[in-house]
Amino acid sequence: MTTLKLGPLADERPAKLTIELPAAVLRDLKIYGALLAQSSGDAEPVEPARLIPPMLERFMATDRGFARARKTAFQSRGGASE
Repeated sequence: MTTLKLGPLADERPAKLTIELPAAVLRDLKIYGALLAQSSGDAEPVEPARLIPPMLERFMATDRGFARARKTAFQSRGGASE
């Protein structure tokens, strides 16, 4: 069985965002969704729109440069949250 970085997807209220993807990226998202469904025993593939948020979240959570820059930016604003 293939081990994927994403596990079960949270069912959260989304914010609407419209983007354009290269065809190759959309194709790979569809394949990923099918593999994720297969690994969890679901009959239907996971739609690409449901994959993108957790993928971006995981990417940003593991990007050390982003974490340092975010921390620095937060501290330079005096700790104020947006």
